Amino acid sequence: MAEPLLRELNRLRALVLDPEVLVKAVASGRQKGEQPTWRRAEMRYVDLKAGRHLQVTTYDDTQAFTANHAVGDAARDAVDALLDEPFASWHVDTTTQSHQLRVTKKLEAVVHTADRSEPVAAEREHDRDKQRLLPEDDPVFVALGIADADGRLKPSRQAKYRQVEEFLRLLDASITDALDKGHLRRPTADDPLRIADLGCGNAYLTFAAQRYLGGVRGLPVRLTGVDVKEQSREHNARVAADLGVAAQFVVGTIGGVALDPAPEVVLALHACDTATDEALAQAVRWQAPLVLAAPCCHHDVAAQLRKAPTPAPYAMLTRHGILRERLADTLTDGLRASLMRQQGYRVEVVQFVESQHTPRNTMLRAVLTGGPVKGGSVRKEYDELVASWGIRPKLAELLDA
Repeated sequence: MAEPLLRELNRLRALVLDPEVLVKAVASGRQKGEQPTWRRAEMRYVDLKAGRHLQVTTYDDTQAFTANHAVGDAARDAVDALLDEPFASWHVDTTTQSHQLRVTKKLEAVVHTADRSEPVAAEREHDRDKQRLLPEDDPVFVALGIADADGRLKPSRQAKYRQVEEFLRLLDASITDALDKGHLRRPTADDPLRIADLGCGNAYLTFAAQRYLGGVRGLPVRLTGVDVKEQSREHNARVAADLGVAAQFVVGTIGGVALDPAPEVVLALHACDTATDEALAQAVRWQAPLVLAAPCCHHDVAAQLRKAPTPAPYAMLTRHGILRERLADTLTDGLRASLMRQQGYRVEVVQFVESQHTPRNTMLRAVLTGGPVKGGSVRKEYDELVASWGIRPKLAELLDA
C-alpha cells in the first residue's frame, strides 16, 4: 500500500541516524525522469580514534568515495543530503528489522518491514577488507610474480596489484554497460568476446582480465596480447601454459599489428607517449565498440608547447616547466577525447586509481555509438584549440593517414 513519501523517508531517517540500531543503509536507483548525483550510497557506523562516525560510501560509474561524519550535526547533514537525492529505493537494516522502501512513479512510498528472527550485532570496525575481484592469492598473481609462492602480496608489487584491481573494476563495469545497452554483442562459447591488450608487456592486465572475465564472471572471452618484443611473447606464452589459459600473444607494433578478426574491446594500459595515440587509432580502424586506454607520459605535445608561442593570456601557464608539463597532459588527453568523439565514440576521461598509488591514473573510456562527425561544434572547438596553441596531436596525424 502506497504511503506519503516524505513521511516514510523521515521515518527511515530516524533509523539511519541512530548509531545504536543501524546496521547498514543502502540507497540506489533513480526516480522516473530524475538522475541522482550517485549511482549508489551506503551508510554504516564505524568506531574511529575520534569516536563513532557515520561512514558514507558513494559510487559513481567507476569509483567509490568514502567519507566519515561525526555523530551529530555532521552525520545529520550527510544523511539529509542523500535523502534529498532522487533515489528510487532505500534498504535500511537495523539490529532487529529490515526495511525496504520503493518510490513509485507517483512519488509515493511502498514500504516493506520484516522483523529479524533474532537481533544481530552491527560491525563497527573501520578497516574491513575490501571485496576484491581477484584475491591476492589468486594463481594468476603468483604466476606473474605479484604474490609469492604462498599467495602473499609482495610489498614491492602492491601498487601494481592495485592498478590491475582497479582496472578490472572499470573494465568489468564498462563491459557490463556496453552489453546492457547493445554496444557489444552477447558472446557465446563458440564466438567469445575478442579483447586485445596493446603494448601488453608482461601481460599483467591480459592475464588478470582473462582470469576474472572468463574464470570468475564466466563470460566467454578470447584475449590477445600484443607487444613489440619477442622476449615478452615467449615469457607470456610460458605463463599462459603454466596457468592453462587460452590467451595468445603476438609480436608487433601497436600501429602495425594485424588481427583477424578484429578485436571488439581494445585495452592499452600505460602505453607511453604517442603509443597511446597508436592504440586509439588502431581501435578506430578496427571500429572497436569499446576502448579503455590509460595514457603514460605526454612528451609529444609538451615538446610542441616549448617551441610554439603561447597564446595570450596563458603565458603564466607555460612559463614554469612543471606547469607546462601538466598543461601538456591535459591538452593531450582533451584533444584525444575530442578526436575520438569526431570518430563516433562517446568518451569519458576518468580516474581509475587513486593518485597516492600512481600519478598515471587517467583513463580514456570510449564507446562507439555512431558514425564519424565531419563538422559541428565538436570539430570547431577542436580546430580553434589546436590553432590557438599551434600544436598538431599525433592522433590527428594517425587518423588522417
